[in-house]
Amino acid sequence: MASNNGFDTDNGNGGELHQHVPEKGRHDDADAHLTTNQGIRVSDNQNQLKAGTRGPVLLEDFVLREKIFHFDHERIPERIVHARGSAAHGYFESYEDLSDLTRADLFSEKGKRTPVFTRFSTVAGGAGSVDTPRDVRGFAVKFYTQAGNWDLVGNNIPVFFIQDAIKFPDLVHSVKMEADRGYPQAASAHDTFWDFISLMPESTHMIMWAMSDRTIPRSLRTIEGFGVHTFRMVNAKGKSTFVKFHWKPRQGLQSTIWDEAVKIAGADPDFHRRDLFEAIDSGDFPEWELGIQAFDQKFADSLPFDVLDPTKIIPEEVLPVRMIGRMVLDRWPDNFFAETEQVAYCPANIVPGIDFTNDPLLQGRLFSYLDTQLKRLGSTNFHQIPVNAARCPVINFQRDGHMQMLQPKGRANYEPNSLAEAGEAGGPRECPMTGFSSFPGRAEQYEQGDKLRIRPESFADHYSQARLFFRSLAVPEQAHLASALVFELSKVGLAHVRTRMLANLVNVDPDLAGRVGSGLNMPVPKASPVAAPVRDLDPSPALRIVDGPRAPESIKGRAIGILVADGSDAGTVASVRKLVKDAGAKPVIIAPRVGGAKLSDGSLLVADGQLAGTPSVMVDAVAIILSEAGCKALLKEAAAIQFVMDAFGHLKAIGHTPEAQALLDKAGVIADSGVVALDKGFVTAASRRYWEREPTLRMLA
Repeated sequence: MASNNGFDTDNGNGGELHQHVPEKGRHDDADAHLTTNQGIRVSDNQNQLKAGTRGPVLLEDFVLREKIFHFDHERIPERIVHARGSAAHGYFESYEDLSDLTRADLFSEKGKRTPVFTRFSTVAGGAGSVDTPRDVRGFAVKFYTQAGNWDLVGNNIPVFFIQDAIKFPDLVHSVKMEADRGYPQAASAHDTFWDFISLMPESTHMIMWAMSDRTIPRSLRTIEGFGVHTFRMVNAKGKSTFVKFHWKPRQGLQSTIWDEAVKIAGADPDFHRRDLFEAIDSGDFPEWELGIQAFDQKFADSLPFDVLDPTKIIPEEVLPVRMIGRMVLDRWPDNFFAETEQVAYCPANIVPGIDFTNDPLLQGRLFSYLDTQLKRLGSTNFHQIPVNAARCPVINFQRDGHMQMLQPKGRANYEPNSLAEAGEAGGPRECPMTGFSSFPGRAEQYEQGDKLRIRPESFADHYSQARLFFRSLAVPEQAHLASALVFELSKVGLAHVRTRMLANLVNVDPDLAGRVGSGLNMPVPKASPVAAPVRDLDPSPALRIVDGPRAPESIKGRAIGILVADGSDAGTVASVRKLVKDAGAKPVIIAPRVGGAKLSDGSLLVADGQLAGTPSVMVDAVAIILSEAGCKALLKEAAAIQFVMDAFGHLKAIGHTPEAQALLDKAGVIADSGVVALDKGFVTAASRRYWEREPTLRMLA
């Protein structure tokens, strides 16, 4: 029988039971006390309250019930799309006074800073999927302006799959896991997606982007962002200017190779999230410039497409992008769930000086995003969650609702009222002079007519810009795009879908269709019918990643792997590390054992990663510093051979000591301009990939 005092007692089997007793004097700081959500201090967080030492748990154990109750409800519905995301705090800094274009306060003066919270995401996969599938990346920025929150919610691709929001559920249903079998996860390479796409010619331009290297980026820090739609800027005089928004990464555009992306997913499913966290943690803050393409109705009318069509771009060679500010991300969220998961973006969140157009996809988004927050966050008061809360005064008569956190005073909860005449607080009033007012649009809006469910004829050309995109790419990128189409369509079991896609591709580029048909061992059919003539538009070099205007010019911000083993020359290791650091890159020491390697001078160099767990896909170039004995040992290590083989196969620079040559030979490395000695030339070599090497290594479409 247990003793009445609850302390040591025999359990009947010769052992002893011990009730947990908190140590006295350890918690002088009030913040150190563990409490319930009601503020009641907890004496024992290790054991349930039981009726005797072996008895049942008592219903009165409110500590247990509250803790389990909360745990059981910790998960909220994930986003239907963009479920897997990473985000960071930062600021936007305006380059100039843009009052001639807009009265938005964040653009009101040069140097003005506005806090932001920016979330990057994949589209198709769930919250637990990997970071590196072939997928569009969401690029959403919440500006906490002095006039309220502005959400610029876009992607890393400037166009979209569909022209009208009524097709969005169909698009997402098609790309998600197939309804009867529940797979594939986070992948578009399956029947239902391509069946839908093959029946939607308007998706062709987006497919060119989706199958390009844009959807397998090297880092979130090296993607562009786009507002996708045509918006308006409106100045204080009510003058409207059309704008398209662009985010340009200071780090430059960088992508991976498909084989590399697949291997990264296996080596580190959180590769992009980790990279973003580590960059911010080390003070290498990611940065983008915000640019606009600003134009009027006359310019819009001169274009061979409709600027309200979200499947079209205005090439930068036709209308240059004007840089108007920069965004710096300098702080990781304190709590992932509270901020990254609960942040609620909505394209309808705009401020005075920014306005919408009649883009039919945008108009549907204005409804959808707000509606979904109630399902995800459980209350119409989601805007009171700190990450969603405006940083300017919020005063209105909206009251009550689930999880209402505010405590409005007074009895006025309606407007208009005359309580002020009785000496009571009457509350806020509308202000026509400073409040938001929608741009009337009649003077320069497209002609209004009868209410119809119809697409305008100006939206009918689905192939000219797809052709523009493909023909603008560098030769390696064209090969990657064709190979991506072969891979994706090879996963499609419905032969008629593959045939229909090939017929669509003929309209884009007959050579592209031929390459894809050859890769599938299928005859190329006649071109599918078109609703409007296909034009040959001038190529746009700005669309390239390889050798384009935003290709990185240095290794700044990149990771350089340094493979060492016992006996590696200490002086060479120190020299290479210094060269890499001086160039603004991160040296990553990789060794057979995580404890490190004993260098030639007897010192122990602790490794950043163990060889088998840190393959070369994790870095941007490699330096192999080995002694003869170290190289001989690694010749028997499969991970070392694969490390070098992948670095060469993924077209990366390889710097090496002469003693490492045997390992390079065994890995099949053939000397070229990207295989260099470990001197100052290595840093220059490491700044690029060696695309000329690729045709000798793999079969591309």
